[in-house]
Amino acid sequence: MRYRLEKDKIGELKLPAEAYYGIHTGRSKETFALTKHGLNRQMIKALSNIKKSAAKTNYQIGLLDKKVSEAIILSCDEILNGRLHGQFITDLIQGGSGVSMNMNANEVLANRSNEMLGGKKGVYDLVHPINDVNLNQSSAEVVLLAGKMTSIKLIKKLLTEAKKLSNSYGSLISNMKSQKDDQFSIVNEFKAFKNSLDRDIKKVDKSLEYFHEISIGSSYFETKKRVEGNYIKLFIKNLNDNIGENFIQSKEIIDNSRNLDCFVIASSALRNLVINLSKSSFDMRKMIEDKKISIPQVYETMTSGEINPVVLEMVNQISFYVMGNDITIARSVEAGVYEKNIYLPMIFACLFEMINLSRRTIRTLREKVVDGIIIL
Repeated sequence: MRYRLEKDKIGELKLPAEAYYGIHTGRSKETFALTKHGLNRQMIKALSNIKKSAAKTNYQIGLLDKKVSEAIILSCDEILNGRLHGQFITDLIQGGSGVSMNMNANEVLANRSNEMLGGKKGVYDLVHPINDVNLNQSSAEVVLLAGKMTSIKLIKKLLTEAKKLSNSYGSLISNMKSQKDDQFSIVNEFKAFKNSLDRDIKKVDKSLEYFHEISIGSSYFETKKRVEGNYIKLFIKNLNDNIGENFIQSKEIIDNSRNLDCFVIASSALRNLVINLSKSSFDMRKMIEDKKISIPQVYETMTSGEINPVVLEMVNQISFYVMGNDITIARSVEAGVYEKNIYLPMIFACLFEMINLSRRTIRTLREKVVDGIIIL
């Protein structure tokens, strides 16, 4: 393998010659090889959309050359279309408020842009990762915004699955018309499952609105430089146009930067949803034991010959796991100091995992249990 040398204030680092990431990313990879879990696709795309919007905005206000802006935008589009994701190599959990996530994006985009303009990887003479790609931004601002954008995308995917499960409960209830519909009937048990789920869907959906208030220009807290001209208004317009969202600039930048309520609210709503799914699963396990229902996905153990509803047991275990993540998010949000929270990577790691685990659990519960329930 061929290598190239890059230098910074600390010294030199040998990087693969074909790598699009640079020395900062390489050092982060060496230091924070903890979970072995990199950034998920939605986070990579969120960072790219931020950089794309910033490049367009900086050109519009006259701070970036047209060729440089176009090269950065084209590089972002490549990533949004699925290219170069393997170049985002930093661990999701890292020190420094996620600075290395932002620098990973800056370096990949700078190297790809330089390549487009005829330059070489690792030589930032045409497009610089800080002076051009990160212009008018701070790491804290970019990482927080990317985390909010990713949370929105992942929560919307979860809500789609949750609504499918609600519809499956509805179909099951409709098929129970022949059952006696008294206060304590099996019909009303499943109506209770559906009602609980529908309430939780509304709570999770409501949590999305708290992610849309953002603080562009909060880079002052980090750089002590105010953003140029009409940057804030244009950036938010460009970002919303790019991703089809409705982000708005907070009227209180300090309040919005220091209070990460949105992550706590979403985490709490997700925890309640999964707890209620777990309660329904405990109830269905009892229904099976009492021979009120049967489900297709049960397995005979090798030792005792007993039949165990393992999917329902899985739902219970995921609930326990999610509750632990919720506590970690609450403690991480609490630990921020002034307008900076160094635990953003931990908040993201726990919340993204919660959302994805919950979504997959909901889908498995629907496909393996609810859609095949037989009333005895």
